[in-house]
Amino acid sequence: MAKTAKTDRQAKIDQIRSKQKGAERRRGMMIVGVCVVIAVLIVGAAAYRPIMQWWELRQFNDLDLAAIGVPASECQDVIEKAADGNQEHVQTGTPVQYEDAPPAFGAHWNEAGVAPAPMERKLYSADDRPELESLVHNLEHGYTILWYDETIANDDEAMTELRAIADKLAGTSNLRTKYIAAPWTSEDANGKKFPDDQHIALSHWSAGGSGTTDASKQLGVWQYCPTVSGEALSDFMIKYPYTDSPEPGAA
Repeated sequence: MAKTAKTDRQAKIDQIRSKQKGAERRRGMMIVGVCVVIAVLIVGAAAYRPIMQWWELRQFNDLDLAAIGVPASECQDVIEKAADGNQEHVQTGTPVQYEDAPPAFGAHWNEAGVAPAPMERKLYSADDRPELESLVHNLEHGYTILWYDETIANDDEAMTELRAIADKLAGTSNLRTKYIAAPWTSEDANGKKFPDDQHIALSHWSAGGSGTTDASKQLGVWQYCPTVSGEALSDFMIKYPYTDSPEPGAA
C-alpha cells in the first residue's frame, strides 16, 4: 500500500515537472517568435524607405533634368559679385564667417578626406552635411551647389525631386557633373536666410570665364528659386560650368 502511494506521488511529481517543462518550452518559443517578428520589422523598416524612394523616382526616369520641378522663369535673376578667397586656406576646424547666405566664395578648409567633399555624394541632409568651410572648397574647384532650406527639407515632393536630380548627375567620370545639393540650416552663417519666399539657392565660384587666371576677375554667382527647378539648375550649370572656376582641374 505504501509503495503504491509513493508511486502515485512520483507520478504526480513527474506530471508537474512535465507540465513545467512544456510551459518553459512554450515561453521559449514565444520569446523566439517575438524576436523574429521584431527582427523582421526592423529589416522591413530599413528596407521600406529605399524601396519607396526607388518607386517615387521611377516617374523621373524618362524626364530630362530641365523637366524636374518648376520652370526657371519662377526663379530670381542671377546675381554676380566680386569674389575673393582663392587659395586662402585656414586650418581645418577653424570657423569662417561668410557674409552671404549661402556662400559662393571665401576662405576655406583644405584637408584630404575633409575638404573638398567627395564628388561621389550628390545629396546631403542636415544630419550628414559637410561643414560650410569644406563645401566652399568644392566651389573653388568648380562645383555648383544647390542649397535648400528647412521648408524644402520638410517637403516630401521637393526632396524627391532633389533625389531625382542627384540621380541625373550621378557619377564622377564626367567633371561637368560637379554638383552637390546641401541643406542650409538656421545655424549657418549666424542664422542668415535666403530672400523672402525663396527656398532654393544655387551658388558657384566663377573665375570670370573658363580659362581666366586673373584672380581679380573672379565672381561669386547666385540664383534663388522658390522651390526646386531642374531647368534653372541646368541653365545655371551651362552658363557657369566647372571649367569656369579658380581650380577646375581638381575633383
